[in-house]
Amino acid sequence: MSAIVLIRHAETDIAGRFCGHSDPDLNSVGESQVIRLAEEVAMLGIEHIYSSDLRRASRTATAIGQRIGVDVNYLPGLREIHFGQWEGLSWQEIEDRFPDEAHQWLGEFPLRRAPGGEAYLAFTTRVEAAIEQLLSGATGGATAVVTHRGVMRHALTRFFGFSEEEAWSKTAPYGAIVTATERLWECEVLP
Repeated sequence: MSAIVLIRHAETDIAGRFCGHSDPDLNSVGESQVIRLAEEVAMLGIEHIYSSDLRRASRTATAIGQRIGVDVNYLPGLREIHFGQWEGLSWQEIEDRFPDEAHQWLGEFPLRRAPGGEAYLAFTTRVEAAIEQLLSGATGGATAVVTHRGVMRHALTRFFGFSEEEAWSKTAPYGAIVTATERLWECEVLP
């Protein structure tokens, strides 16, 4: 495998809100982004596509796959972290409805989860298993991974040597494309 191309899904109507396991579809901006993404990715020599099974990522991956003629493999392990009772809320709404929990979460993250949400360790363990599965299973050519910002940030720092700051800035826009080469994951994943 020559490269991993991590792609953040296109925009939804829940943009700017906590959207973990919520399953919104793409909005009109997202539909336009998918067209641009498919054209950009078409030039990258993608031979394999893996995607979160949530609609915003799977719709993005399907459009890319149709454009380049590659089937999509869906991995639930590539889902965003589940935010529990905070799903679909803005930070202001969270502070208004859950002031104590919001304050504690800010001070104790990643050790504190959102009320009813997924623990960060469970999230990272799940993401690492999914990334290791696709890294060990794909051979030759580039592999696209269509997923969510939190997944991308963790994968970039854990497997590809990006700093937290780099991972944060590179994954900010919907439809972000970040290419990582094999130089770093070989020592991380292979025995």
